[in-house]
Amino acid sequence: MAETQTKADLSYIASVTRVRAAAGVILRDQAGRVLLVHPAYKDVWEVPGGTVEPDESPADACTREIREELGLSIPAGALLCVDWVPASPPWDGGLMFLFDGGVLTADQVAAMRLCPDELDGFEFVEPGRLGGVLIPRLARRIVAALAAIGRGGVYLEDGVAISNR
Repeated sequence: MAETQTKADLSYIASVTRVRAAAGVILRDQAGRVLLVHPAYKDVWEVPGGTVEPDESPADACTREIREELGLSIPAGALLCVDWVPASPPWDGGLMFLFDGGVLTADQVAAMRLCPDELDGFEFVEPGRLGGVLIPRLARRIVAALAAIGRGGVYLEDGVAISNR
């Protein structure tokens, strides 16, 4: 069935909620530890990833960020979770996507080259230690994403599965 084009109601379009979007990747080492990175411009640890740019899909943003931040060519794998993050001024609410990047080989780890303008460190962290290293919402998101590997993606709100609220 062909799509039909209707005249756009510009006032309605202007009233529709806009959200920010970001995409990250869960990369693990052979021991099952999660790759965390330390942004040069923040005082927190994160997973590789970043903001979705205009006209870019979350999967494409994830792949681009892996290349820019780590110097690796790894496509975004399966979607592990989408997390609705409520507004926290000055930030609007947002949708945070986490993809499965798989298990890195020793050669891939050795080939990683951090972009010095973006990252000043990385560490592989055991899943049980994530809560002590990451901000709580991100720790919840990553733990939920790890549980979704091989099972299909989950929907979260503020890092919590809807069925668990």
